[in-house]
Amino acid sequence: MSGAQLRVGSDGVARCAWCGDDPLYTDYHDREWGTPLHDERSMFELLCLEGAQAGLSWITVLRKRDSYRLAFDGFDAQRMAAYGPEKVAELLQNPGIVRNRAKVGAFIKNARALCAMQDAGESLEQLVWSFAEPEPRRVHRGDEVRATSPSSIALSKVLQRRGFGFVGPTIIYAYLQSTGVVDDHVTGCVRSSDS
Repeated sequence: MSGAQLRVGSDGVARCAWCGDDPLYTDYHDREWGTPLHDERSMFELLCLEGAQAGLSWITVLRKRDSYRLAFDGFDAQRMAAYGPEKVAELLQNPGIVRNRAKVGAFIKNARALCAMQDAGESLEQLVWSFAEPEPRRVHRGDEVRATSPSSIALSKVLQRRGFGFVGPTIIYAYLQSTGVVDDHVTGCVRSSDS
């Protein structure tokens, strides 16, 4: 796998190279990616969207995020858990989302798994943050770009046992990055804690 890179954008700002110059992507990078997230609904939304991204680029899902929010009732897990075949058929006709039956099914499956956790007095936020690495990793230019970690592998297994779908170790590593549980901003990036 290639090494972590830094890129100076057309605005003169040094950022992690993966976000390029697309304004939506750079805004996501600058305002959201790697920012510690603790809101349960937002964490659930990101878990679903990271699964939707499987096999696609993140920018594809990011461009559809507002449509996903509308289609899935603002990622209200209680409402999503009650979706039946008619709602699934409606979702599969929605051009604003990735119309993949397995991914749509996973969103509903995830809502049901989250509701079961909450009914048991547990939260996704607490579960996910319990997998934070004790020592923050510093990413320097040229470092190997990780696709998984021991934490993402372990959390993936826990989520799968609890009934979540599209939560493999690579998806979960991207999820840990996006929620700020892992801070993989490259040293020198405007968002790096070392900058």
